[in-house]
Amino acid sequence: MRLTDAAVVAAIFLVAQQAAPPATLASVKRSTATYDSYLTGNAADVTRKTTGGLVLAGGGTDVPDASRWLIAHAGGGDVVVIRASGADGYNGFMMGLGPADSVESIVFKSREASSDPEIIRTLEHAEAVFLAGGDQGNYIKYWKDTPLEDTLNVLAKRGVPIGGTSAGLAVLGQFGFAALNDGITSEAALADPFSDKITIERDFLAMPHMTGIITDSHFVERDRMGRTLVFLARLVHDKWTPRARAIAIDSKTAVLVEADGTAAVVGSGPAYFLETTAPATLLKAQTPVSIAGINAYRVKAGATFDLTTWTGTGGTAYVFSVEFGQMKSSNGSVY
Repeated sequence: MRLTDAAVVAAIFLVAQQAAPPATLASVKRSTATYDSYLTGNAADVTRKTTGGLVLAGGGTDVPDASRWLIAHAGGGDVVVIRASGADGYNGFMMGLGPADSVESIVFKSREASSDPEIIRTLEHAEAVFLAGGDQGNYIKYWKDTPLEDTLNVLAKRGVPIGGTSAGLAVLGQFGFAALNDGITSEAALADPFSDKITIERDFLAMPHMTGIITDSHFVERDRMGRTLVFLARLVHDKWTPRARAIAIDSKTAVLVEADGTAAVVGSGPAYFLETTAPATLLKAQTPVSIAGINAYRVKAGATFDLTTWTGTGGTAYVFSVEFGQMKSSNGSVY
């Protein structure tokens, strides 16, 4: 059962097929008080064999190879995009990369939609789910501790591939920067590691191989290394994990994680795999932070990383430290 009446959608789909090639099919929109949905492609449900995995995308212009990977792992089945802003921008893009049976975008307007039986049914029958960019604060407010959260976790455990970009990436780790009080720059975070803008959530989604990990996006483009190091220090200080890890990805870049935890990078920028080795040496409110011994591994397209062993090949390893808010690196460069 789809969000739209099957007979009506099938008729509209047939007309659309006659009018345009599959890559330019128009979406069929349904609007309710709590969500909008846009369906492009086959309105009937199909069942395809899926291969589990994660698309971790850093935001900005989407990487076609990452979407092709998601569609292939979906077995060419039905892809559902969930978001809290925008419309059907992914529908034509993904259908054009194909072959996907359909792409359906669901735009949440309120928390109530996350308990809607039709939305839950649609997700349960999806062969892939993708979390679009936007405001991750809305994703926390709308989705956490709801049937939608439970459904996403069941899908991932069942071997349905899940992806996310920017705000969607932010909620795929065990820990996530929630941005409930707006964003924060590296400069501000390093100067005050207990700023009220540092809002970190935990135990929202339980994605495979993401335990103990926080994510960050638009990484080099927006100079976010400093704030991510502070996030890691806070996770250890607050006793949420004894050793904190981060996957930080630049714009126009994606990390493709296979079911066994091995990952490859695609796109134009780097991804960073960071890990603490000890608690921060100085972590007080309104005081520049000091942290020693943060291991970093930079990976670009063509290199790989294994999340199960936290080791990579073809990348660059180095060590970070922060002294009174100033970052230092063993290789002479922050990035």
